[in-house]
Amino acid sequence: MFPGLLSSLCLAILSVHDAFAGRTFSSQSRLGYIDHGTLNNQPLLSLHRKLVEIPSISGDEHDVGEFLTSYLEAHHFTVEKQRVAPFGRESSNQKPRHNLLAYPSGSPPNASRVLLTSHLDVVPPYIPYTYNSSSHQIAGRGVIDDKACIAAQVTAAISLLSSNAIPPSSLSLLFVVGEEIGGDGMRAFSASPHPAYSAVIFGEPTDLMLAAGHKGNLAFTVSAKGKSAHSGYPWLGKNANSMLIPALLALDNLQLPFSDKYGDSTLNIGKMVGGEAGNVVPASAHADIQVRVAAEKPEVSQELIVNAVKEVDGDLEVDFWSKGYGPVKIDHDVPGFETQTVNYGTDIPWLDGDHKRYLYGPGSILDAHSDHEHLSVEDLEEAVEGYKRLVLAALKK
Repeated sequence: MFPGLLSSLCLAILSVHDAFAGRTFSSQSRLGYIDHGTLNNQPLLSLHRKLVEIPSISGDEHDVGEFLTSYLEAHHFTVEKQRVAPFGRESSNQKPRHNLLAYPSGSPPNASRVLLTSHLDVVPPYIPYTYNSSSHQIAGRGVIDDKACIAAQVTAAISLLSSNAIPPSSLSLLFVVGEEIGGDGMRAFSASPHPAYSAVIFGEPTDLMLAAGHKGNLAFTVSAKGKSAHSGYPWLGKNANSMLIPALLALDNLQLPFSDKYGDSTLNIGKMVGGEAGNVVPASAHADIQVRVAAEKPEVSQELIVNAVKEVDGDLEVDFWSKGYGPVKIDHDVPGFETQTVNYGTDIPWLDGDHKRYLYGPGSILDAHSDHEHLSVEDLEEAVEGYKRLVLAALKK
Protein backbone atom coordinates (compact mmCIF):
# COMPACT_ATOMS: atom_id res chain seq x y z
CA MET A 1 0.00 0.00 0.00
CA PHE A 2 2.66 2.51 1.01
CA PRO A 3 4.94 1.85 -2.00
CA GLY A 4 1.99 2.43 -4.34
CA LEU A 5 1.05 5.62 -2.54
CA LEU A 6 4.67 6.81 -2.63
CA SER A 7 4.88 6.18 -6.37
CA SER A 8 1.67 8.11 -6.97
CA LEU A 9 2.94 11.04 -4.93
CA CYS A 10 6.22 11.10 -6.84
CA LEU A 11 4.42 11.09 -10.19
CA ALA A 12 2.15 13.92 -9.04
CA ILE A 13 5.09 16.00 -7.85
CA LEU A 14 6.93 15.47 -11.14
CA SER A 15 3.84 16.48 -13.12
CA VAL A 16 3.42 19.68 -11.11
CA HIS A 17 7.13 20.44 -11.47
CA ASP A 18 7.00 19.94 -15.24
CA ALA A 19 3.94 22.16 -15.56
CA PHE A 20 5.50 24.85 -13.39
CA ALA A 21 8.79 24.73 -15.24
CA GLY A 22 7.07 25.00 -18.60
CA ARG A 23 5.03 27.99 -17.45
CA THR A 24 7.74 29.84 -15.59
CA PHE A 25 10.68 29.24 -17.90
CA SER A 26 8.95 29.21 -21.27
CA SER A 27 11.99 30.95 -22.79
CA GLN A 28 13.90 27.66 -22.37
CA SER A 29 11.88 26.08 -25.16
CA ARG A 30 13.42 28.54 -27.60
CA LEU A 31 16.76 29.45 -26.08
CA GLY A 32 17.67 26.40 -24.04
CA TYR A 33 19.40 26.60 -20.67
CA ILE A 34 21.64 29.66 -20.65
CA ASP A 35 24.50 30.32 -18.27
CA HIS A 36 27.37 32.80 -18.24
CA GLY A 37 29.56 30.45 -20.23
CA THR A 38 27.18 30.17 -23.18
CA LEU A 39 25.47 33.58 -23.02
CA ASN A 40 27.70 34.99 -25.75
CA ASN A 41 26.57 32.22 -28.13
CA GLN A 42 23.09 33.78 -28.33
CA PRO A 43 23.35 36.79 -30.73
CA LEU A 44 20.47 38.78 -29.18
CA LEU A 45 21.66 38.26 -25.61
CA SER A 46 25.30 38.81 -26.53
CA LEU A 47 24.50 42.12 -28.23
CA HIS A 48 22.34 43.24 -25.34
CA ARG A 49 25.03 42.31 -22.81
CA LYS A 50 27.78 44.20 -24.64
CA LEU A 51 25.60 47.30 -24.97
CA VAL A 52 24.87 47.30 -21.24
CA GLU A 53 28.48 46.62 -20.26
CA ILE A 54 29.61 49.81 -22.02
CA PRO A 55 28.73 52.83 -19.82
CA SER A 56 26.84 55.50 -21.75
CA ILE A 57 25.49 58.03 -19.26
CA SER A 58 24.09 61.05 -21.12
CA GLY A 59 26.92 63.05 -22.63
CA ASP A 60 29.27 60.06 -22.67
CA GLU A 61 27.78 57.98 -25.49
CA HIS A 62 30.91 57.77 -27.68
CA ASP A 63 32.12 54.29 -26.77
CA VAL A 64 28.77 52.51 -27.07
CA GLY A 65 28.24 54.28 -30.40
CA GLU A 66 31.60 53.02 -31.69
CA PHE A 67 30.76 49.46 -30.69
CA LEU A 68 27.31 49.59 -32.27
CA THR A 69 28.73 51.06 -35.47
CA SER A 70 31.16 48.15 -35.78
CA TYR A 71 28.41 45.64 -35.04
CA LEU A 72 26.07 47.08 -37.66
CA GLU A 73 28.79 47.31 -40.30
CA ALA A 74 29.68 43.67 -39.63
CA HIS A 75 26.05 42.84 -40.38
CA HIS A 76 26.07 44.61 -43.75
CA PHE A 77 24.72 48.03 -42.78
CA THR A 78 26.07 51.36 -43.88
CA VAL A 79 26.33 53.66 -40.86
CA GLU A 80 26.28 57.44 -41.10
CA LYS A 81 27.43 59.40 -38.05
CA GLN A 82 25.99 62.77 -37.14
CA ARG A 83 28.00 64.71 -34.61
CA VAL A 84 26.00 66.26 -31.77
CA ALA A 85 27.22 69.13 -29.62
CA PRO A 86 28.82 68.22 -26.27
CA PHE A 87 26.56 68.09 -23.25
CA GLY A 88 27.47 70.48 -20.47
CA ARG A 89 30.88 72.10 -20.29
CA GLU A 90 33.18 70.93 -23.08
CA SER A 91 36.63 69.71 -22.04
CA SER A 92 39.72 68.74 -24.01
CA ASN A 93 39.38 65.04 -23.12
CA GLN A 94 35.65 64.79 -23.88
CA LYS A 95 34.92 62.24 -26.60
CA PRO A 96 32.64 63.24 -29.50
CA ARG A 97 28.98 62.19 -29.44
CA HIS A 98 27.23 60.88 -32.55
CA ASN A 99 23.79 59.88 -33.71
CA LEU A 100 23.93 56.72 -35.82
CA LEU A 101 21.79 56.30 -38.95
CA ALA A 102 22.06 52.80 -40.42
CA TYR A 103 20.58 51.25 -43.55
CA PRO A 104 21.36 48.08 -45.55
CA SER A 105 24.56 48.42 -47.55
CA GLY A 106 23.89 49.09 -51.21
CA SER A 107 20.47 50.62 -50.57
CA PRO A 108 19.70 54.26 -51.36
CA PRO A 109 20.09 56.23 -48.09
CA ASN A 110 16.88 58.20 -48.60
CA ALA A 111 14.57 55.41 -49.75
CA SER A 112 13.48 54.00 -46.38
CA ARG A 113 9.81 54.15 -45.53
CA VAL A 114 10.08 52.83 -41.97
CA LEU A 115 12.49 53.91 -39.24
CA LEU A 116 13.30 51.98 -36.07
CA THR A 117 14.81 54.24 -33.40
CA SER A 118 16.02 54.12 -29.79
CA HIS A 119 18.46 56.11 -27.66
CA LEU A 120 22.04 55.29 -26.72
CA ASP A 121 22.22 57.21 -23.44
CA VAL A 122 21.21 56.06 -19.97
CA VAL A 123 20.65 57.82 -16.65
CA PRO A 124 23.30 57.69 -13.91
CA PRO A 125 24.73 55.90 -12.07
CA TYR A 126 26.37 53.07 -13.96
CA ILE A 127 25.26 49.67 -12.62
CA PRO A 128 27.20 46.61 -13.90
CA TYR A 129 25.53 43.91 -15.99
CA THR A 130 24.47 40.74 -14.17
CA TYR A 131 22.62 37.67 -15.39
CA ASN A 132 20.77 35.11 -13.28
CA SER A 133 20.75 31.84 -15.20
CA SER A 134 18.15 30.35 -12.85
CA SER A 135 15.50 33.06 -13.15
CA HIS A 136 16.58 34.26 -16.62
CA GLN A 137 16.61 37.84 -15.33
CA ILE A 138 19.11 40.43 -16.57
CA ALA A 139 19.99 43.41 -14.36
CA GLY A 140 22.07 46.57 -14.71
CA ARG A 141 21.80 50.15 -15.89
CA GLY A 142 20.12 50.36 -19.25
CA VAL A 143 19.08 46.70 -19.49
CA ILE A 144 15.58 48.10 -20.07
CA ASP A 145 15.93 51.79 -20.90
CA ASP A 146 16.98 51.75 -23.62
CA LYS A 147 19.47 49.08 -24.56
CA ALA A 148 16.87 46.34 -24.64
CA CYS A 149 15.13 48.28 -27.40
CA ILE A 150 18.38 48.77 -29.32
CA ALA A 151 19.25 45.07 -29.17
CA ALA A 152 15.73 43.97 -30.10
CA GLN A 153 15.40 46.46 -32.96
CA VAL A 154 18.77 45.53 -34.46
CA THR A 155 18.00 41.83 -34.17
CA ALA A 156 14.55 42.30 -35.69
CA ALA A 157 15.96 44.27 -38.63
CA ILE A 158 18.65 41.65 -39.32
CA SER A 159 16.05 38.88 -39.18
CA LEU A 160 13.64 40.62 -41.56
CA LEU A 161 16.37 41.46 -44.06
CA SER A 162 18.16 38.11 -43.98
CA SER A 163 14.89 36.25 -44.54
CA ASN A 164 13.94 38.55 -47.44
CA ALA A 165 10.72 39.42 -45.61
CA ILE A 166 11.14 43.08 -46.59
CA PRO A 167 12.98 44.93 -49.37
CA PRO A 168 16.42 46.17 -48.22
CA SER A 169 15.56 49.74 -49.14
CA SER A 170 12.46 49.87 -46.95
CA LEU A 171 14.01 50.10 -43.47
CA SER A 172 16.52 52.21 -41.58
CA LEU A 173 17.75 52.32 -37.99
CA LEU A 174 18.45 55.45 -35.96
CA PHE A 175 20.17 55.50 -32.57
CA VAL A 176 20.42 58.90 -30.94
CA VAL A 177 22.24 60.48 -28.03
CA GLY A 178 20.78 62.64 -25.30
CA GLU A 179 17.19 61.43 -24.98
CA GLU A 180 17.46 61.50 -21.20
CA ILE A 181 18.62 65.13 -21.15
CA GLY A 182 16.09 66.85 -23.37
CA GLY A 183 16.45 65.07 -26.70
CA ASP A 184 19.37 66.98 -28.18
CA GLY A 185 20.24 64.02 -30.41
CA MET A 186 16.80 63.67 -31.96
CA ARG A 187 16.50 67.45 -32.30
CA ALA A 188 19.77 67.48 -34.25
CA PHE A 189 18.59 64.65 -36.52
CA SER A 190 15.24 66.32 -37.10
CA ALA A 191 16.95 69.58 -38.10
CA SER A 192 19.09 67.77 -40.68
CA PRO A 193 17.98 66.47 -44.10
CA HIS A 194 16.34 63.05 -43.72
CA PRO A 195 13.80 60.88 -45.57
CA ALA A 196 10.06 61.49 -45.28
CA TYR A 197 9.28 58.29 -43.39
CA SER A 198 5.79 56.85 -43.50
CA ALA A 199 6.18 55.32 -40.02
CA VAL A 200 8.65 55.68 -37.15
CA ILE A 201 8.78 53.03 -34.42
CA PHE A 202 10.25 54.43 -31.20
CA GLY A 203 11.74 52.11 -28.60
CA GLU A 204 10.94 52.68 -24.93
CA PRO A 205 9.76 50.34 -22.14
CA THR A 206 6.01 49.75 -22.59
CA ASP A 207 5.60 46.25 -21.12
CA LEU A 208 5.36 44.98 -24.72
CA MET A 209 2.21 47.04 -25.29
CA LEU A 210 1.61 49.76 -27.86
CA ALA A 211 1.45 53.15 -26.19
CA ALA A 212 -1.64 55.12 -27.13
CA GLY A 213 -0.13 58.40 -25.98
CA HIS A 214 2.11 59.96 -23.37
CA LYS A 215 2.07 63.02 -21.15
CA GLY A 216 3.78 66.23 -22.10
CA ASN A 217 6.84 67.63 -20.39
CA LEU A 218 7.80 70.96 -18.84
CA ALA A 219 11.01 71.60 -16.90
CA PHE A 220 12.00 74.75 -15.03
CA THR A 221 14.14 76.23 -12.26
CA VAL A 222 13.00 78.50 -9.44
CA SER A 223 15.82 80.69 -8.09
CA ALA A 224 16.17 82.92 -5.05
CA LYS A 225 18.81 85.60 -4.58
CA GLY A 226 19.38 86.65 -0.98
CA LYS A 227 22.26 88.19 0.96
CA SER A 228 24.85 86.35 3.00
CA ALA A 229 25.55 87.12 6.64
CA HIS A 230 26.75 85.50 9.85
CA SER A 231 24.07 83.15 11.15
CA GLY A 232 24.29 84.81 14.57
CA TYR A 233 23.09 88.05 12.96
CA PRO A 234 20.55 86.86 10.38
CA TRP A 235 18.82 90.25 10.18
CA LEU A 236 21.91 91.57 8.39
CA GLY A 237 21.29 89.18 5.49
CA LYS A 238 18.44 87.77 3.46
CA ASN A 239 17.95 83.98 3.60
CA ALA A 240 17.54 82.61 0.07
CA ASN A 241 16.38 79.23 1.41
CA SER A 242 13.62 80.91 3.39
CA MET A 243 12.55 82.71 0.22
CA LEU A 244 12.48 79.51 -1.83
CA ILE A 245 10.80 77.06 0.54
CA PRO A 246 7.33 78.73 0.67
CA ALA A 247 7.26 78.89 -3.13
CA LEU A 248 8.04 75.17 -3.38
CA LEU A 249 5.23 74.44 -0.93
CA ALA A 250 2.85 76.47 -3.11
CA LEU A 251 3.97 74.56 -6.23
CA ASP A 252 3.57 71.24 -4.43
CA ASN A 253 -0.10 72.09 -3.84
CA LEU A 254 -0.74 73.70 -7.24
CA GLN A 255 -3.65 72.35 -9.30
CA LEU A 256 -2.44 71.81 -12.87
CA PRO A 257 -4.53 70.71 -15.90
CA PHE A 258 -6.32 67.33 -15.74
CA SER A 259 -7.54 65.02 -18.50
CA ASP A 260 -9.66 61.87 -18.52
CA LYS A 261 -7.07 60.11 -20.69
CA TYR A 262 -3.92 60.88 -18.68
CA GLY A 263 -5.24 61.88 -15.26
CA ASP A 264 -3.50 64.61 -13.26
CA SER A 265 -0.56 66.65 -14.40
CA THR A 266 2.17 65.88 -11.86
CA LEU A 267 4.89 68.17 -10.53
CA ASN A 268 8.14 66.82 -9.11
CA ILE A 269 10.57 68.97 -7.11
CA GLY A 270 13.57 66.93 -8.11
CA LYS A 271 16.62 68.85 -6.91
CA MET A 272 17.21 71.63 -4.36
CA VAL A 273 20.47 73.53 -3.82
CA GLY A 274 20.97 76.30 -1.30
CA GLY A 275 23.54 77.75 1.08
CA GLU A 276 27.15 77.07 1.95
CA ALA A 277 27.14 76.08 5.63
CA GLY A 278 24.92 75.94 8.68
CA ASN A 279 26.47 79.08 10.16
CA VAL A 280 26.08 81.24 7.04
CA VAL A 281 22.86 82.92 5.88
CA PRO A 282 22.49 81.57 2.32
CA ALA A 283 22.81 84.10 -0.49
CA SER A 284 21.37 81.87 -3.21
CA ALA A 285 19.13 78.86 -3.64
CA HIS A 286 17.38 77.11 -6.48
CA ALA A 287 15.22 74.10 -7.25
CA ASP A 288 14.93 72.08 -10.47
CA ILE A 289 11.38 70.95 -11.16
CA GLN A 290 9.66 68.85 -13.79
CA VAL A 291 5.99 68.66 -14.76
CA ARG A 292 4.33 65.80 -16.64
CA VAL A 293 1.60 67.65 -18.51
CA ALA A 294 -1.72 65.80 -18.78
CA ALA A 295 -3.77 68.40 -20.66
CA GLU A 296 -3.64 71.71 -22.54
CA LYS A 297 -0.65 73.38 -24.16
CA PRO A 298 2.41 73.82 -21.93
CA GLU A 299 1.86 77.59 -21.88
CA VAL A 300 -1.20 77.04 -19.68
CA SER A 301 0.87 75.29 -17.04
CA GLN A 302 3.65 77.84 -17.40
CA GLU A 303 1.29 80.69 -16.54
CA LEU A 304 -0.10 78.84 -13.51
CA ILE A 305 3.43 78.12 -12.26
CA VAL A 306 4.72 81.67 -12.65
CA ASN A 307 1.64 83.15 -10.96
CA ALA A 308 1.94 80.73 -8.02
CA VAL A 309 5.60 81.60 -7.47
CA LYS A 310 5.18 85.35 -7.83
CA GLU A 311 2.26 85.38 -5.40
CA VAL A 312 4.63 84.02 -2.76
CA ASP A 313 7.57 86.31 -3.54
CA GLY A 314 7.90 88.65 -6.48
CA ASP A 315 11.71 88.55 -6.24
CA LEU A 316 11.89 84.85 -7.13
CA GLU A 317 12.87 83.96 -10.70
CA VAL A 318 11.30 81.22 -12.83
CA ASP A 319 13.31 79.99 -15.82
CA PHE A 320 11.86 77.36 -18.17
CA TRP A 321 14.46 75.14 -19.79
CA SER A 322 12.55 75.03 -23.08
CA LYS A 323 9.06 75.68 -24.37
CA GLY A 324 8.10 72.11 -23.39
CA TYR A 325 5.26 70.21 -25.02
CA GLY A 326 1.74 69.03 -24.25
CA PRO A 327 0.34 65.47 -24.34
CA VAL A 328 1.53 63.43 -27.32
CA LYS A 329 -0.84 61.35 -29.44
CA ILE A 330 0.64 58.04 -30.60
CA ASP A 331 -0.65 55.62 -33.22
CA HIS A 332 -1.81 52.23 -31.92
CA ASP A 333 -3.69 50.74 -34.87
CA VAL A 334 -1.75 47.47 -35.29
CA PRO A 335 -3.90 44.45 -34.31
CA GLY A 336 -2.67 41.96 -31.74
CA PHE A 337 -1.14 44.42 -29.27
CA GLU A 338 -2.55 45.55 -25.95
CA THR A 339 -2.45 49.33 -25.47
CA GLN A 340 -1.83 51.76 -22.63
CA THR A 341 -0.97 55.40 -22.01
CA VAL A 342 2.32 56.28 -20.30
CA ASN A 343 3.42 59.16 -18.09
CA TYR A 344 7.00 59.60 -19.26
CA GLY A 345 8.46 61.66 -22.09
CA THR A 346 10.13 60.43 -25.28
CA ASP A 347 11.87 61.67 -28.41
CA ILE A 348 8.59 61.45 -30.36
CA PRO A 349 7.77 65.19 -30.27
CA TRP A 350 11.28 66.16 -31.37
CA LEU A 351 11.13 64.39 -34.76
CA ASP A 352 9.25 66.54 -37.23
CA GLY A 353 7.37 64.96 -40.10
CA ASP A 354 4.02 63.63 -41.27
CA HIS A 355 4.55 60.02 -40.24
CA LYS A 356 2.79 57.43 -38.12
CA ARG A 357 4.33 57.24 -34.66
CA TYR A 358 4.50 54.00 -32.69
CA LEU A 359 5.96 53.46 -29.22
CA TYR A 360 6.85 49.94 -28.09
CA GLY A 361 9.44 48.03 -26.13
CA PRO A 362 10.23 45.41 -23.49
CA GLY A 363 10.36 45.98 -19.75
CA SER A 364 8.50 48.19 -17.31
CA ILE A 365 9.09 51.89 -16.86
CA LEU A 366 8.56 51.21 -13.14
CA ASP A 367 11.89 49.34 -13.12
CA ALA A 368 13.78 51.72 -15.41
CA HIS A 369 15.95 54.46 -13.84
CA SER A 370 16.00 52.47 -10.58
CA ASP A 371 18.63 50.55 -8.63
CA HIS A 372 16.71 47.36 -9.44
CA GLU A 373 16.42 47.78 -13.22
CA HIS A 374 15.91 44.29 -14.61
CA LEU A 375 14.43 42.45 -17.59
CA SER A 376 13.54 38.86 -18.42
CA VAL A 377 15.10 37.04 -21.35
CA GLU A 378 11.62 36.09 -22.49
CA ASP A 379 10.49 39.73 -22.75
CA LEU A 380 13.63 40.67 -24.65
CA GLU A 381 13.06 37.91 -27.17
CA GLU A 382 9.36 38.70 -27.49
CA ALA A 383 10.25 42.31 -28.28
CA VAL A 384 12.14 41.15 -31.37
CA GLU A 385 8.98 39.52 -32.68
CA GLY A 386 6.94 42.59 -31.75
CA TYR A 387 9.21 44.93 -33.69
CA LYS A 388 9.08 42.61 -36.71
CA ARG A 389 5.28 42.66 -36.63
CA LEU A 390 5.23 46.45 -36.36
CA VAL A 391 7.61 46.89 -39.30
CA LEU A 392 5.62 44.53 -41.50
CA ALA A 393 2.35 46.23 -40.55
CA ALA A 394 3.81 49.68 -41.21
CA LEU A 395 5.00 48.67 -44.65
CA LYS A 396 1.51 47.47 -45.57
CA LYS A 397 -0.15 50.78 -44.67
